[in-house]
Amino acid sequence: MKVIFLKDVKGQGKKGEVKEVSDGYARNVLLKNKSAVEATPQAMSQLQGQKRKEQQNAEAELQAAKDLKVKVEELTVELKSKTGEGGRLFGSITSKQIADELNKAHGIKVDKRKMDLPEAIRTLGVTKVPVKLHPEVTATLKVHVTEQK
Repeated sequence: MKVIFLKDVKGQGKKGEVKEVSDGYARNVLLKNKSAVEATPQAMSQLQGQKRKEQQNAEAELQAAKDLKVKVEELTVELKSKTGEGGRLFGSITSKQIADELNKAHGIKVDKRKMDLPEAIRTLGVTKVPVKLHPEVTATLKVHVTEQK
């Protein structure tokens, strides 16, 4: 019997996959647990419609990330911090502070975990911080740290 998997089933198939399984297994396990449905022409067309919709959503998400990349790369986030001798900061500037300031000043919400900042910023000046907006799109945000008077 051909079935369309509604959930991932270990050792059998992944969600959205169409596979041939034994009739007894299909009736007694997969259909009973609502892990799969029989692959009728109606169910197949419904699956195709879902796949098309998922693809359109993925394309829209990618395009939104590309638009946001253009916007983010034009911006400079200004942060002020107390400094000591030689332009060194007391403390440091973290990705959370950068994300908060980006949201407050420009209204762009970016998760702090998406910022690829290996270690916190500890000096004055402009630092370029890579930001992952999408698995395929990475923008570079300029962070300008100035002395707080």
